[in-house]
Amino acid sequence: MPTIDVQVHCYERNHPGRPWHAVLAGPPEVTAADMIKAMDEVGVDGALLVSVYTMYRWDASYAVAVQKAHPDRFGVIKPVNANDPKVEDTIAEWAAMDGTVAIRIMFTPEISTDAADPGINRVLAAAAKHDLPVNLMARGRLEQVGELAKRNPNTTLVIDHLGLEQPFVPPAPKQPWIELPKLLALAPHPNIVVKISGACTLSHEKYPFRDIWDPLESIFEAFGLGRCMWGTDWTRAVNLLTYKEGVEAFRVTDRLSDSERAVLMGGSLQKIYGWSPKKA
Repeated sequence: MPTIDVQVHCYERNHPGRPWHAVLAGPPEVTAADMIKAMDEVGVDGALLVSVYTMYRWDASYAVAVQKAHPDRFGVIKPVNANDPKVEDTIAEWAAMDGTVAIRIMFTPEISTDAADPGINRVLAAAAKHDLPVNLMARGRLEQVGELAKRNPNTTLVIDHLGLEQPFVPPAPKQPWIELPKLLALAPHPNIVVKISGACTLSHEKYPFRDIWDPLESIFEAFGLGRCMWGTDWTRAVNLLTYKEGVEAFRVTDRLSDSERAVLMGGSLQKIYGWSPKKA
């Protein structure tokens, strides 16, 4: 079974031709060569490349260029604007492109907190039409996600980063799992799946981050491993651990059997997103 990282980022240095809107934690740039080198050093076969909203908002052109240059290693995910009346056209165009696997909604303050909001539901309906999962950056709004899941049972909703607050720099929050019950409450919705991404950044211990496993076990039990996908959220996590540590923490633990590890670190992703790296 291939090892696939559910979320990584590539971006170029800030320049007038593709200016950043804001700065995301991480190196000055992370090129395709940089990301592939990191993956190769630890035996990661492929990754889903999420266009960086902080820097580029809804312009996914850099991520698309990286994916097109390395289609054997990357699938690509684009943020879409739920307040854009033409968002359905954007989703249709995105769905027609090779290498694209999903779209993403960032639940920023500009996005309605109402589960009945026509813009959000328009996105979810269009995604279902084109068989695209929808990633949701929805920390603090998990109850809304549950209502959206009820309204859109044919749309796969992917909870980014465990639905929890995750740090950009040390230390981890004092109570990093305090909102975990809200995530577990979503498990009865069969169309909700969870990215186990950035989990190591919630640890109060050094590698191999043993204190994350009891909370993670509760997620695995609630959702089943087939609805959970491992990932690093590289490079957002760069100030807290190395890429190797983010990978090896899941490879060396005795809390997963080999078969469970294969599902969590690639098997479930292939089924949920319908994508796998050609390298594998």
